[in-house]
Amino acid sequence: MEDWIYILNPNKDTLDGEPSTKETIRRLAHEEPELDLWLSRRNRMSPGDRLWFFFSQPESAVAALAEVDKEPYEDPEDAEFAYRVEVTLLPEATDALCASPVGREELGLGQVRPVQKVKPEALPVLLERAGL
Repeated sequence: MEDWIYILNPNKDTLDGEPSTKETIRRLAHEEPELDLWLSRRNRMSPGDRLWFFFSQPESAVAALAEVDKEPYEDPEDAEFAYRVEVTLLPEATDALCASPVGREELGLGQVRPVQKVKPEALPVLLERAGL
């Protein structure tokens, strides 16, 4: 199992036509937890991997968690977002992370890429805050 950081910018990224804020993700985790997300490139994700959502604004922090359902795939009909991955948000872990987000400094994030692996030293705090 791998752990990934997935960066969301609420001012640029939308989910169901709404800004991708912590509140939107939390609501979706309870109402419509299955998401189809875009990737800038095909990552080597596998079913069962965890996807930790890092919100870049207003507070830079991880505040939601999903599990990868299927390996990423290419969507040849979408030139802008050619790679996709299907995930399911985890409601209880997302609630816990929204209540106690994991900040950028705690994650040891330097340069931020749209999707990157979680640093091993950051995983214990993520798991603890998510209640796992």
